[in-house]
Amino acid sequence: MADRSTADQINPPPRSTTANYRPPFIHRLRQQSLNSTQLMGIMTLLISGAILLLLTGVTITVSVTGLIFFAPIIILTSPIWLPIGTLFFVVIAGFLSVCGSGLTAVAAVYWLYKYFKGLHPVGSDRVDYARSRIADTASHMKDYAREYGGYFQSKVKDAAPGA
Repeated sequence: MADRSTADQINPPPRSTTANYRPPFIHRLRQQSLNSTQLMGIMTLLISGAILLLLTGVTITVSVTGLIFFAPIIILTSPIWLPIGTLFFVVIAGFLSVCGSGLTAVAAVYWLYKYFKGLHPVGSDRVDYARSRIADTASHMKDYAREYGGYFQSKVKDAAPGA
């Protein structure tokens, strides 16, 4: 009997193939019970996806068909449309850039107004930090100029030591 248990430990009996069997995805879904919210979500996803797929096909079909039918007219009238399209593009681009520049200027003036009134707009801490750094650098340069007889004179000596 001791010999048999030792043999079973060395060569275990083969496992059944049903232990590793996994049913297909659909069967696993059937085993789980879906609540009404999940079911409505899946149905909504499927229906809206099908509608969007149908609309995509219709859009592509109409676009290609329209291009086929209107291509001769587009080709014959292209000498007229090209200058009009270019002019239209230039006018629209100019209008948008003027509006964008005006909007930027208004936003900058509004930000400066809030900053000088002390209302601390977004980014004012960075402006204060930069202002203090510039003031510190200016005071260091002033001290350096007093100590060495002028900043530019010492630079000339550095450039030409014998001069």
